[in-house]
Amino acid sequence: MADETVADDAHEDGSPACLVTGASGYIGGRLVPELLDAGYRVRCLVRTPHKLRDHPWAGRVEIVKGDVTDADSVARAMAGMDVAYYLVHALGTDRDFERTDRRAAQVFGEQARRAGVKRLVYLGGLTPAGVPERELSPHLRSRAEVGRILLDSGVPTAVLRAAVIIGSGSASFEMLRYLTERLPVMVTPRWVHTRIQPIAVRDVLRLLVGCARLTPDVSRAFDAGGPEVLTYLDMMQRYASAAGLPKRVIVRVPVLTPGLSSYWVGLVTPVPAGIARPLTESLRHEVVCHENDIERYVPSPPGHPLGLDRALALALQRVREAQVVTRWSSAAVPGAPSDPLPTDPDWAGGSLYTDVRERAADVPPEALWRVVEGIGGENGWYSFPLAWAVRGWLDRLVGGVGLRRGRRDARRLRVGDSLDFWRVEEIERGRLLRLRAEMRLPGLAWLEMRVDDGDGGVRYRQRALFHPRGLLGHLYWWSVSPFHAVVFGGMARNIVRAAARTRDEAR
Repeated sequence: MADETVADDAHEDGSPACLVTGASGYIGGRLVPELLDAGYRVRCLVRTPHKLRDHPWAGRVEIVKGDVTDADSVARAMAGMDVAYYLVHALGTDRDFERTDRRAAQVFGEQARRAGVKRLVYLGGLTPAGVPERELSPHLRSRAEVGRILLDSGVPTAVLRAAVIIGSGSASFEMLRYLTERLPVMVTPRWVHTRIQPIAVRDVLRLLVGCARLTPDVSRAFDAGGPEVLTYLDMMQRYASAAGLPKRVIVRVPVLTPGLSSYWVGLVTPVPAGIARPLTESLRHEVVCHENDIERYVPSPPGHPLGLDRALALALQRVREAQVVTRWSSAAVPGAPSDPLPTDPDWAGGSLYTDVRERAADVPPEALWRVVEGIGGENGWYSFPLAWAVRGWLDRLVGGVGLRRGRRDARRLRVGDSLDFWRVEEIERGRLLRLRAEMRLPGLAWLEMRVDDGDGGVRYRQRALFHPRGLLGHLYWWSVSPFHAVVFGGMARNIVRAAARTRDEAR
């Protein structure tokens, strides 16, 4: 794998080359292997190449470090490319996200034209017909503007406009799943009666790959939807049926606006309000395909596009088999810390609070590591569950991600995975797990867990680190430090005990 560089012989075998942005996200992470299987060479433009390291396809792609708002890094990534996929969006958690999206699209289109790229492909949102753009949600309005900018770039562009994408791990599927499973009786806002046209993620990927083969004379937007038009209420009842749940009782109230609905969704589902809001705002208006022209250019194979029941069944099967490839939380939370690491020299002279715990473990290192790598999600955090739950609720109340994001895989982690309100920053299999906090904090925080197997036997080492931001950060640390003996001390003790139980059960 080329790390942060581009091989000079990128086209030696003559295969068409595709640039994929957003490869660490939900769609991009699934598109890359589809393109590889279709015979394309793939290059990924990512801000943090390290996050792609553990993907099963990482060794088959080139990687360029950069950002879509940085013209120089986009130019390096575009060199020698035939097709470029634009799969990045700011989800509206930043007040200036529309400006950021606009600037990024302008840079992307301009650099594609200069590099002689033959095709741009963009996945946007389906906008309601006849509704003035000023009345659209900021999220949909920005996606529509990005599509226009790319179409005006001078490079032949295909804009796919999809409404609700149904697939294991998608934000729309997770929102539908948890609302339906957790609320047998629901008081719902008026948007549950809005007509929408969902599409299975498998069909989205099929269309994205197919668009790479469009001829240069095709440069336009296409509506992309599944074969059914139904309301969100219909979708909830169909999910209940697919999951073997009783029919849900729905009570509609007119007072829940999209803004209030996002907080309601945030309380009930793992999707935080900052992401739920653009999803619910997009349902204010009917989002139904008004043409199916893409079928002329990318014909559907037998059995496609998938109906809702089949899409739900496939997504549920993936969830039950722990085979979720990417999740909505795969992309980093906007505004979450990304640099520097606690081991970087930038910390010299700065404040860095630590809480260090260490315990001898009379267990094989493999048994201890299984507990470490299995932490979080359904397994919890091995100490004072109420304290962790309260911290998660407080985070949700201030717009954070909370504890309910869970895990992508119940047994194995990879760099970049979200893990409740942490993200996997580093993993050395069998030895080190470093998590970076994505909860709302007045500073930056990490949690490190190590398994050491030396002359003195197996030891579990744990380190919590906090870099305060201003006076509030210092006050925060000193206010919570009295609880560390219970939370972090109990965590170290119980992890070792859990490993011992695993060893005993295996005998």
